[in-house]
Amino acid sequence: MRFRHPDGSTVHLAYCTNVHPAETLDGVLAQLRDHCEPVRRRLGRDRLGIGLWLAKDAAHALVTDPSALRGLRCELDRRGLEVVTLNGFPYEGFGAEEVKYRVYTPDWADPERLEHTTSLARVLAGLLPDDVTDGSISTLPLAWRTACDERRAQTARTALRTLAERLDALQELTGRSIRVALEPEPGCVVETTRDAIAPLTAIAHDRVGICVDTCHLATSFEDPHTALDDLARAGVTVVKSQLSAALHAEQPHLPEVREALAAFAEPRFLHQTRTSTAAGLRGTDDLDEALSGDALPDAGPWRAHFHVPLHAAPAAPLTSTLPVLKSVLTRLVGGPHPLTRHLEVETYTWQALPPELRPRGRTQLADGIAAELTLARDLLTDLGLKELP
Repeated sequence: MRFRHPDGSTVHLAYCTNVHPAETLDGVLAQLRDHCEPVRRRLGRDRLGIGLWLAKDAAHALVTDPSALRGLRCELDRRGLEVVTLNGFPYEGFGAEEVKYRVYTPDWADPERLEHTTSLARVLAGLLPDDVTDGSISTLPLAWRTACDERRAQTARTALRTLAERLDALQELTGRSIRVALEPEPGCVVETTRDAIAPLTAIAHDRVGICVDTCHLATSFEDPHTALDDLARAGVTVVKSQLSAALHAEQPHLPEVREALAAFAEPRFLHQTRTSTAAGLRGTDDLDEALSGDALPDAGPWRAHFHVPLHAAPAAPLTSTLPVLKSVLTRLVGGPHPLTRHLEVETYTWQALPPELRPRGRTQLADGIAAELTLARDLLTDLGLKELP
């Protein structure tokens, strides 16, 4: 979906396809048919943006076979879909029964991450619509915190500089400008937007910026205005933003609140949980750890890294951090000029919701994704952006 900002520029809105597990190119093509096109039809749009997730094997197939890349581009066009951004965070196995810590490997100190992201950039340059010259790729924020010492951190920074040089060369070759965005996430070396400033200024290349995920920002109790002001002062570019909402529990000391939270403690994804105290941010790596004993202080609200559907807040006594998303979006695109032009709804946890909240089949999933995009569209038009055909 495209929107015209009051300054005349185009802002793109997509939804991320990591909600649809697929490890191969055939699986990606099936996603377009079974999920993405039905979502587009529900929205009554001739064109729908998707933030494509390409696992290692799918990306390799596309970058080594020009005819396969042309075939994917034709299939996107045929189904009324377009791609300006990729989710390059998960490498493989995101649809596995248990993902947890594995989503953070390989990290930026491992050569596989550089090669995979280079492949993604080459693929994206070939998928961009004819009238679009700028693409973006979100990626993991260097590494999980326990897997990174100073030597590995330096290796990671060097790899990102190498990637930036490759992206420069790619633009010279194709005329397409691709940028990569570190995505701060709780528990990682770069957990917050503030954590991103030092490595990004050290890399010092305009091809490498930040992806502001509004669920992650809220989980870490970051103030949206402070976070974006700090990035602006440091000269860090917001390459893209993922529109998502975290799980919020206002009174985690109450038994009924803990019972409600326990329904979201599931075995597939990691749900880092945080609370803000007078001594600073406290946290656990997962929600079940927070719920066991006194691992996390419960005098103040808890937030968990669980991407809940934007349009459907959890039932009381829980809620979501949708207000944080709205504040971030207002700052990003509500001013005289957009701070980013790539927005991506990223709710990949539909099938990890408590059983009674999960969509039953493709039809209900498509309905839910369309409802999320409708909410995002309404937020953008309320900020003065005009939806384009």
